[in-house]
Amino acid sequence: STGVLVPPKGYLERLREICTRHGILLIFDEVITGFGRLGAGFAADYFGVPPDLMTTAKGLSSAYAPISALLIKEDMFAAMVKESEKVGVFGHGYTYSGHPVSAAVALEALTIYEELDIPARARELSPALLDGLAAFADHPLVGEVRGVGLMAAVELVADKETRATFEASDGVGPYLIKRAQEHGLITRALGDVIAFAPPLIISPEDIAHMLECFAKALDETQGMVRDNDLL
Repeated sequence: STGVLVPPKGYLERLREICTRHGILLIFDEVITGFGRLGAGFAADYFGVPPDLMTTAKGLSSAYAPISALLIKEDMFAAMVKESEKVGVFGHGYTYSGHPVSAAVALEALTIYEELDIPARARELSPALLDGLAAFADHPLVGEVRGVGLMAAVELVADKETRATFEASDGVGPYLIKRAQEHGLITRALGDVIAFAPPLIISPEDIAHMLECFAKALDETQGMVRDNDLL
């Protein structure tokens, strides 16, 4: 959500090492990356780095019902049980924790993920998305294309050589997503980083259509930038 920033090789491994050495808990926010989007169950699986805590939400129910979950390591759970035994109850909770409707939807979503093998599907379709977006790397407005699995971003820049960015007041990213939506593509601008996170059941034909819509919006945005002397 801060720009689809893929950690460079060795970064998370080093972070895990530092946290372990100094007794710091490492938390992975897997609300977006979890449940198959990267081509693995979770980013922790994809990168092979175990966190101490893992936050999850949307993908837990395929967003059909509001639910979230915090996953913790066994030693943390044991410590919580030990303290709870002193007062006879686990003194923590939220009003709608364990709501039966959301829990039922989540269980069914997880079953469907397994039946469809969603991580494998993401791995299979990832090249169509990532290679398709990589084809825009030479476009005058594109500074970088990056992503993993079915999650990607195209970063817009004012200068390809220096990677200088546009001013926020120029509204280049927001302009592009408006143009994209007019062509039938719903995407998201994180500043001037255009994020892509298609449905995990998307088809190759849908990906091709998505890329066509994006190409039109990108060219129209270039026209806007040129007409307003933003380059």
